Amino acid sequence: MKKLFLVLALCAFTTFSLAQSDNAQESTTGTSQQSTAGSSQQTTGLSSTSQVVPMSQTPVYHVNVVERSVKAVDYRHRSSSKIDFRGTDLNPQGGGEAKVESKSGRIQIDASFDHLPPATSFGPEYLTYVLWAITPDGRATNLGEVLVDEHGKSETKVTTPLQAFGMIVTAEPYFAITQPSNVVVEQNEVRTDTKGWPEPITAKFEAVNRDQYMVNVNPSLLPSNYSDRKAPLELLEARNAVYIATVTGAEKYAPDALQKAKTFLGRAEDYYSRKQNKNAIDTVARGATESAEDARVLSIREAAQAHAQEERRLAAERTAQAQARAEAEAQQRALAQQQAQAAEQQRLQAEQQAQQAARQAQEAAQQRAQAQQELQQAEAARQAAEQQRQAAAQQAEQARLQAQQAEQARQQVQQQAEQTRARLLSQLNQVLQTRDTARGLISTMPDVLFGFDKYTLTPQARERLAKVAGILLAYPDLHLEVDGYTDSIGSDQYNQQLSEKRAAAVRDYLSSQGVQLNNMVAEGFGKNDPIASNATAQGRQENRRVELVVSGQAIGTNAGAAPATNAAQPANTGNAQGETAPANQQPNQQNAPTGNNAPAGTTAPSTTMPGTNSAPANIPPANATGTPPHESL
Repeated sequence: MKKLFLVLALCAFTTFSLAQSDNAQESTTGTSQQSTAGSSQQTTGLSSTSQVVPMSQTPVYHVNVVERSVKAVDYRHRSSSKIDFRGTDLNPQGGGEAKVESKSGRIQIDASFDHLPPATSFGPEYLTYVLWAITPDGRATNLGEVLVDEHGKSETKVTTPLQAFGMIVTAEPYFAITQPSNVVVEQNEVRTDTKGWPEPITAKFEAVNRDQYMVNVNPSLLPSNYSDRKAPLELLEARNAVYIATVTGAEKYAPDALQKAKTFLGRAEDYYSRKQNKNAIDTVARGATESAEDARVLSIREAAQAHAQEERRLAAERTAQAQARAEAEAQQRALAQQQAQAAEQQRLQAEQQAQQAARQAQEAAQQRAQAQQELQQAEAARQAAEQQRQAAAQQAEQARLQAQQAEQARQQVQQQAEQTRARLLSQLNQVLQTRDTARGLISTMPDVLFGFDKYTLTPQARERLAKVAGILLAYPDLHLEVDGYTDSIGSDQYNQQLSEKRAAAVRDYLSSQGVQLNNMVAEGFGKNDPIASNATAQGRQENRRVELVVSGQAIGTNAGAAPATNAAQPANTGNAQGETAPANQQPNQQNAPTGNNAPAGTTAPSTTMPGTNSAPANIPPANATGTPPHESL
């Protein structure tokens, strides 16, 4: 009870202070805490009738440049003049006048208006009117709110530092709006006795489209539609302003300003519920409206910047794709040209063979004629047969020599391939641990890590891969296979996607360093082909790897040989009898066969990039309960 009494006393003291002072925003700490509590209670009550529905996509606001023939007046310094107002097509019966008095450093405007209908007649989002000053270059300045009585009349006194300007009245959602709507109900009309220099300038200014405040929102959901009709206009404007700022995306782009507006609104709702004086309610309500407008404007600007940034990113992607297509087309054209040249060479060779065959046929015919002539002379025939036998022996000898030369050439090519293989092995060993296997040269990178549960490369990995790319650029005909593996933790789909993305990350980085993309292939094998037991953290860490396999005719290995499945699988974490792999068992070259001593059907250990399995944000979690990623040590 004592605490309740203390809270009520603080609330009464705050209300009294606000009624006596125009600066209600500088409240004490105790008053702010109490007002925050009132805000929470009022917000809860308000949400039962008008809940802010989150939008699936934050709208991008657009404004129209409205062109109106409003005469701007350059008022004489230190003089007094009058100017009329007339209604527009939206309010033909509207009218009024204003006394414009130029004083030292400012111009004072005493304006009166009549025949102004309720602002809600133009739409449920409009609650009030605002008087604007429009400079000849189109800059709009909010001069103040135009409050209309039950007879459609209003009087207002405002000041402005401007010297030359025209004036318009627009319907707005609340008084603190920073940009005029295109619902213009009245505009100034120069009188014959107006003192100044009228400028018949077409003032162009940016105006918010009608219903623009209600993008993706039903106007019937505005809080003012469900509010007590006896509630002050300032409180209704504050409710709508906070609601509009919220649906504009202020919770995402301007959370601090929106929270400040909600705090002020909570105070106003608390004062209204406790029937405090109108000055106290209006003060904090107007503070809520101004903060909500700041949040709305900031949200629109931030959303536009985000949209522009996304457009630039998409344009860059389109440019990169176009460049990639152009490069691919150039490669295809070069390949087609090579094929055409090869076909032309084959055609010429065929023609030469045909001509040679024709000559051989002609020579055979001559030999037959000569044989027929020499049939009568046996000795001549015998000598001719002997000559033919000797010619055949010479041809056989020539064939034997050609076969010997071919074998020597093959051995020379093989020797060159072995020398190239040894040289490449030595070069890779200077950067990475590399072994010579039947599949090709396989390098191991045990100290290169991925980011936790991601497929991005660490700076250390990029440094090592950059050196590997520099070595491979000297051997453009080689083929590179990038294989990704994970441990057995997590679902098969998750592990498969993660292994594919890690392998693709290594391949893409090597491609960015100049390695030909068409000479590389990246594959993911998920939790398949483990090289150690998944029952221990050490074994799982060893199974999380990425392997690089270098092959090609230049080093005497067929390119693109697919890895076979390991014949022996590591021990499970627990079987029906509860068997587990020993904790101190580590994989080595004795229990993980390499390409030199592995039997057929087994996979040699290859480039390993240990670390935590990394997955991008769009890969679903390992289970449907939303538990953390499956990485475990």
